[in-house]
Amino acid sequence: MALPAKNLTAALLVLEDGRTFRGESFGAEGETFGEAVFSTGMTGYQETLTDPSYHRQVVVMTAPHVGNTGMNDEDRESSRIWVAGYVVRDPARVPSNWRSQRTLDDDLRAQGVVGISGVDTRALTRHLRERGAMRVGISTLETDPERLLERVRESGEMTGLNLSESVSTAEAYVVPAQGTKRFTVAAVDLGIKANTPRMMSERGIEVHVLPATASLADVQAVAPDGLFFSNGPGDPAATTAQVELLRGALRAGIPYFGICFGNQLFGRALGFGTYKLKYGHRGINQPVMDRTTGKVEVTAHNHGFAVDAPLEGSTTTEFGEATVSHVCLNDDVVEGLELRDASGALTSFSVQYHPEAAAGPHDAAYLFDRFCDLMTERRLDTPLVPHGYSTTEEK
Repeated sequence: MALPAKNLTAALLVLEDGRTFRGESFGAEGETFGEAVFSTGMTGYQETLTDPSYHRQVVVMTAPHVGNTGMNDEDRESSRIWVAGYVVRDPARVPSNWRSQRTLDDDLRAQGVVGISGVDTRALTRHLRERGAMRVGISTLETDPERLLERVRESGEMTGLNLSESVSTAEAYVVPAQGTKRFTVAAVDLGIKANTPRMMSERGIEVHVLPATASLADVQAVAPDGLFFSNGPGDPAATTAQVELLRGALRAGIPYFGICFGNQLFGRALGFGTYKLKYGHRGINQPVMDRTTGKVEVTAHNHGFAVDAPLEGSTTTEFGEATVSHVCLNDDVVEGLELRDASGALTSFSVQYHPEAAAGPHDAAYLFDRFCDLMTERRLDTPLVPHGYSTTEEK
């Protein structure tokens, strides 16, 4: 049976350099602005949409067909859709999956997310690869590209924005350990995804999720075996309070594990700079080498900034010797850091990608086990000694 024809509303997309695309409204009607980025994942669009790291970004999907499996309540990574706008080529007219509860279009409309379909996303992606991520506007209200362009250029840029506090939890909460409790971890929510505390919980970790505004005293109040910083949006150079918290935790000898934004803040805490990538890494097919093992992982990414650290040799920091542990095989971007004390023992580490990736890949899930090993070493053996500091007393 033929599907009923939809009355499509015209939509306009204008990039800040003036490149214009026309299409049809997808999701809510209206107008939105943000940073145009592209994601190379062919699945997992629901997890992308609900990832707080995409706050203030207009996501262009490179896969041509989007929405095929609909939307459900189980696969969300947070309580809402965070993207500022959504760009697809050929949205599914009818979802086909036994777990589907709603269409993608329904959820976008319900949450007021303005999107556009019928766009040549291949041409748009190639343009962003050549020119770099840039501001963009999508409108179903404006038909004149020049007038929309003026508003695009008046909108805010991602550089210099501190966004983690706007996506973080307002109140601390606890995710209990599954089975026997082995560790307690203080996890600072900078835009945390639901699967992160879940994966720690599966390993016997009681996770105390703290707001982005948490202080060192708040962290120490939960008597943690380790400190965790999550993924999140914004410019790491504009996020200073969390860097100072991390530096205090390193001085206190608390083992640290950070992912994505937590990797960038770890780099800044160690004294490295950060910089904006031309068009970033986003998707679930990014190859990364773990230089500590020589293994190559297929990983999930969403970052537009990176750590500026030397790929070879070690760097002496206030807290010990820092080295680059992981590197992207596409462009040699720093994808992980390690910190070791004067004895050579590992005290903290971070990665730029998402080991908690849902819907996948799962190559990097071992990093949560590495975090458990690190906390075990501290508990059972000699307490880790930060470089230049005396041994801290065990709990």
